[in-house]
Amino acid sequence: MSINRVVISGNITKDPVLRHTKNKVAILSFRLAVNDRVRDKETKEWSTRANYVDCTILGARAEALSGVLQKSQKIAVEGKLRESSWEKDGQRYRKLEVKVDDVDFLTNPKKKEDSTPAGPASEEAPAAEAAPTPTIDVTDLQFEEVPPSLYESAE
Repeated sequence: MSINRVVISGNITKDPVLRHTKNKVAILSFRLAVNDRVRDKETKEWSTRANYVDCTILGARAEALSGVLQKSQKIAVEGKLRESSWEKDGQRYRKLEVKVDDVDFLTNPKKKEDSTPAGPASEEAPAAEAAPTPTIDVTDLQFEEVPPSLYESAE
């Protein structure tokens, strides 16, 4: 028996990219920076090292989350490891990524800059009017199984 489940949390490194296969299956791709504490063997000092993990969401979930996930947002993902392989210019490439089943928001997305300057009224706005944490219920969405060959045909 083998178990293929992954749970990680980290910050999204760039705005996620939504694309579609020739068969109209949505693919949302992003990379998480997951910090790890390591100790130097010689100096015995602790430091932080970032690990970068590629993540992919497929189907209706990809469409639903594409407008919500953004750079620098801290999230936790749960899913399965999946290896993709392809050939390009005579070279064979392989990649291990997380096929995401569930996303939890650990921070609010940052507000996008307004083109209008903030006036005195906005400075005095009460904290109770702050934007709520975005929530998307993706539990009822169906997760389509997409063969690895469709990754290669993505636009």
